[in-house]
Amino acid sequence: MPPRSVLPRMNLPSPYSFLDSRKLHEAAKKALDHYLKRKNTESCFADECANEERHMKMFTVVPDANPEALTIETYETFSTVSILLLDLAESLDNTPRHLAMAIYRMSELGLMLVERSLDNEKAIKVTAA
Repeated sequence: MPPRSVLPRMNLPSPYSFLDSRKLHEAAKKALDHYLKRKNTESCFADECANEERHMKMFTVVPDANPEALTIETYETFSTVSILLLDLAESLDNTPRHLAMAIYRMSELGLMLVERSLDNEKAIKVTAA
């Protein structure tokens, strides 16, 4: 191969010097469709999300979950939220504190409803046995 200085210099135009807006639009549309357009609209569970949407979910409740287990998980979730809200409220003043306390009260109401549901579930099992 001859040295670089001996090679003839060609003045080729840059492929980017003549931009075709139609081709750019088509390329952008193709890229967006590839990443955003739904390809599979079949549900992952009975009447639930598409496969692509499922990848964005962190948690899923299976359709045949045990009702008592769901109630217990709900109770634990409300308990955790209540504790976190109380901790948050301690670090706030005035209006933000009042807002945190109002949300805390709502979570306590949810906790009481779940407790009642658990009590009813246990009562049903005792009378059915």
